[in-house]
Amino acid sequence: MTLITASGEKSDDYVRIDSAEAAAAVESPALVPLALAGAVLAASTNRRFGLSVPNSTPVEDIVPYFASADLIAVEFPSFSDGRGLSLAKRLRREGFAGTLRASGPLIADQFADALACGFDEVELPQTMANRQPVQQWMAAKDVISARYQSGYETREASILQQRLAARKG
Repeated sequence: MTLITASGEKSDDYVRIDSAEAAAAVESPALVPLALAGAVLAASTNRRFGLSVPNSTPVEDIVPYFASADLIAVEFPSFSDGRGLSLAKRLRREGFAGTLRASGPLIADQFADALACGFDEVELPQTMANRQPVQQWMAAKDVISARYQSGYETREASILQQRLAARKG
């Protein structure tokens, strides 16, 4: 796996875990499926942990863990399934202030949108990272300078807002 942020590649501190027992046994922060979050909290190890959630997970299922989890990894089954982008926006609007990770076979052309929706990093399978190296991701994040949608974390008006302002002016 390759982990990419807006500033480049970084190492991953989290270890993916698939059982509560394994989460208790590792020293580093554990990245656990949402279904195991209750068991990990019950073990009260008082250390950092992250949640791995499918991109179809209702926000209401994740909100109870905002105070405990410092990372939420939204799993993308394919680059053509954009529900994870919407989930990221909803998580940020609900107040999640930790690290948001897009995990799965995204493509570099989606990097700017992922960052704009609230993701802090993208975790790629190695096959995707080999096809599109980090340099390509860094170039792609700055390609899009205007958006049709409003509400992104940019200070610029959307294309529609710019057009409406031009008509008035």
